[in-house]
Amino acid sequence: MPTEIIKIEQQTSHRDAIERATEVLQNGGLVAFPTETVYGLAARVDVEGAVSRLRTVKGRSENKAFTVHLGNQEQAEPLIVGQFSPLAKRFMARGWPGPLSLIVPVSDELATPVAKKFGDVVCDSLYYDGTVGMRCPDDSVAKAFLAGIPAPVVAASANLAGQAPPLTGAEVLAALDGQIDLLLDGGRTRHNQASTIVRVTDDDYEVIRTGVLDARMVEQLAMLRILFVCTGNTCRSPMAEGIAKKIVAERLNCSVEALPKKKVLISSAGTAGGFGSAAENAITVMRHRSVEISEHQSTHLTRDIAQQMDHIFALSGAHRDAVVHLDRMLSDRVSLLLGDSDVQDPIGGGEATYEECAKVIEKGVRARLQEIDI
Repeated sequence: MPTEIIKIEQQTSHRDAIERATEVLQNGGLVAFPTETVYGLAARVDVEGAVSRLRTVKGRSENKAFTVHLGNQEQAEPLIVGQFSPLAKRFMARGWPGPLSLIVPVSDELATPVAKKFGDVVCDSLYYDGTVGMRCPDDSVAKAFLAGIPAPVVAASANLAGQAPPLTGAEVLAALDGQIDLLLDGGRTRHNQASTIVRVTDDDYEVIRTGVLDARMVEQLAMLRILFVCTGNTCRSPMAEGIAKKIVAERLNCSVEALPKKKVLISSAGTAGGFGSAAENAITVMRHRSVEISEHQSTHLTRDIAQQMDHIFALSGAHRDAVVHLDRMLSDRVSLLLGDSDVQDPIGGGEATYEECAKVIEKGVRARLQEIDI
């Protein structure tokens, strides 16, 4: 029987097409659908025989799981036990929806919410060697289609084994006409290549396959970036940076120098910075805390620097306003270190003044870092 085809018009409602695709999946059928990378072929894991059909079409063995396709990030939560690691959360928050497939560890497949809801039988379709693969496409049809399914949907590229993944509906039909039930034909895909696959552990990752995202882009997604901002970047913000590095290194059980390998970058800058090194009194009071900032060089805060940050902590309201002035979109990323008050500038004061300033900064840094999932 020929495959049913529904043409997706970009400027019209997709409701009827999505309702039909949902119905086909519910009845155990296979649906080919567009994503921003390549066309996928979907089946519901809770419908008897559906995944077996998908395996037959793809020529995939019984002991290899498919990738779970999600309409939104929330659909990932029932697939694991507990919470995702901070690194996995960063990948999901920054890379989804998008051309990024993630493989994450699962400590106990049978204890996952999805296994408890649908039964142990779904585990063979979802998990492989203590992991689950997930993808959240950045395509309006795919997102709406997948978000409306009340059970996990697994998918693979809509081609026969050994063939190139299809980039158009016509290519899907050329390979699978009559073997699948429905094709949502949205024309040519946006990126014309496969997603990047990344395997994530608790605090590290490995690029399994390079696709739309290259290794540099993946690294950008992985890094947690924290910035402290004052005026000259010689007193307050360097002390905050140094204290934060020490606290985070202790939390991650590593050296300060190893923080970038742990995918954490902590820095500081000044709204009028770019001149000189850290103040001598700042260096001294930091050494009392086993924090070394003698090599620090002042950095001028720019729009480009600020835009790369996940969290920006301003030492005063004026500094916060200066960040927002660079880019209004940064307003949800910048906040006062002390929450509702400024850290007074110790410049011109003696060592005792710097010591009091350092105490205030340390209290603020410790409180703020507790709010960040590192």
